[in-house]
Amino acid sequence: MYPLSKQATLDPPLRLLSPPVPRPRRPRQPHGQGADPRAVRAAARPEHRAASRVDNPGHPSIMTVGRAAGDEESHDVFKELFDPIIEDLRGGYKPSDEHKPDLNPDNLQGGDDLDPHYVLSSRVRTGRSIHAFCLPPHCSRDHRAARRGSSVEPGRRPGRPLIHDHFLFDKPVSPLLLTFLVWINEEDHLRVISVQKGGNMKEVFTRFCNSLTQIETLFKSKNYEFMWNPHLGYFLTCPSNLGTGLQAAVHIKLPHLGKHEKFPEVLKQLRLQKQGTGGMDTAAVGGIFDVSNADHLGFSEVELVQMVVDGMKLLIEMEQRLEQGQAIDDLVPAQK
Repeated sequence: MYPLSKQATLDPPLRLLSPPVPRPRRPRQPHGQGADPRAVRAAARPEHRAASRVDNPGHPSIMTVGRAAGDEESHDVFKELFDPIIEDLRGGYKPSDEHKPDLNPDNLQGGDDLDPHYVLSSRVRTGRSIHAFCLPPHCSRDHRAARRGSSVEPGRRPGRPLIHDHFLFDKPVSPLLLTFLVWINEEDHLRVISVQKGGNMKEVFTRFCNSLTQIETLFKSKNYEFMWNPHLGYFLTCPSNLGTGLQAAVHIKLPHLGKHEKFPEVLKQLRLQKQGTGGMDTAAVGGIFDVSNADHLGFSEVELVQMVVDGMKLLIEMEQRLEQGQAIDDLVPAQK
């Protein structure tokens, strides 16, 4: 028997407790412009198109997925494998459900007045995958180069000037240096980030939406499209990011609430999650936490940012209560 008690991923328990997934008789081949024959041959092997991390026990404190898609068609060819993972990961999201996008920043209520004494910085990011290319877990060197070429304007040396300016790079550095940047060939084909100091999430989200629209228009002018369908929304490498792929996050100073026994419960009720000051596996230095939305699929972009905005206002109110030595029990919310 496989030692499930040592696993911290969704995939191995589901794989072992469910009937085996039949091997597709004729797996579809990745389509693309100038596809590398080596990638085509490898993608025809199902074990390469739906990469498993069953031998990796996962993160000790975070339930990871344990499986990643190799291309756009993996979620169709291997739906018997991915659908239960997505349903479990996203609280009962069924194969018949449809995702609802909303990238209109005018629909966000408030968000321009989060107290900068507590909210030190705000950011919104997402990923995008380019139709006709394999996803990063299963892509060739040629495909990576082609994506870089499709993402950089003609006349610019691909890499050096933009890397020097900290706008474009293969390996990310701190996203807190700029107000808007794009990563290429990281976990996803594209990672788009809008960030600034202070608590004006409305401004950050507006810049995010407008810039993302411009990026998509640019790709369409070059006859490229982003991977998307009505059920799963935008396709990204990890199933946990399907849908919007959006993370709206703040660095928020909560020295009192961060030590309170109800803090984890409050975050769960608000559909939020926390990390340390420097992200995963870091401590909350000075009571500063990185707090973001926990969901990506089944909610629109506006709804997810609204959850963060509303949640931050409540967390700040709780922190102010605790500063004065008052109880916060009456402020603990019901599940959203």
